[in-house]
Amino acid sequence: MAQSAAPISTVAARYAGSLFDLAVQAKSLAAVEKDLQAVGVMIKGSADLSRAIASPVFSASEQQNAVGAIAKKAKLSGLVENFLRLAAKNRRLSSVPQMITAFGNLAAASRGEASAEVTSAHALSAAQTKELAATLKSVAGKDVSFNVAVDPSLLGGLIVKMGSRQIDTSLRTKLSSL
Repeated sequence: MAQSAAPISTVAARYAGSLFDLAVQAKSLAAVEKDLQAVGVMIKGSADLSRAIASPVFSASEQQNAVGAIAKKAKLSGLVENFLRLAAKNRRLSSVPQMITAFGNLAAASRGEASAEVTSAHALSAAQTKELAATLKSVAGKDVSFNVAVDPSLLGGLIVKMGSRQIDTSLRTKLSSL
C-alpha cells in the first residue's frame, strides 16, 4: 500500500478523511482501500502517470479525462473514481499519493492496527517480511500494517517509521555517523 515517506499534508488528510467517511457509510471500506492501493501501484509503476498527476501543465479537464480512462481500465469502484475526479477538478491530483497513504492509515486504525512505513536497502523476502511483522507487533502491542519501499542508497538495514517514532538501522546512517 504505500506510498510516500513524506509527511502527510493537511489537504491530503482532509480528502482521505472524507473518503474514509464515505467508504464507511457505503460499507465498502475494504473495496475502496483495495482500489486505492491499485491506484498507488499504478502511479509508482508509471513515470508517465506520475508526471501527468504532478504536472500543472495539464488542465483540470484533461486530468479528469485521464482519471476517467484510468478508472475504466482499472475497473475502479464509483466511489474511488469520483474521488479521483474531484481531486482532478480541484487541482489536487498531485496529492493523491499522500491521500492514499492517509486513507490506509485511517483504515488500519479502524481495524485496530498501527501502520508503519518501512524503507529497505533491498526487497524483503517472505520470511523477512513475516519476521518484521512479528517484531513490529511486539513493539506496538498490536498488529501493524506496513508498506515497504526499496532505497538501494541505504546500502543495508532498514528505516522504520511508525507514528512519531523512527528507527534507523541503515548502513548509510551508521557510516555517516562515523
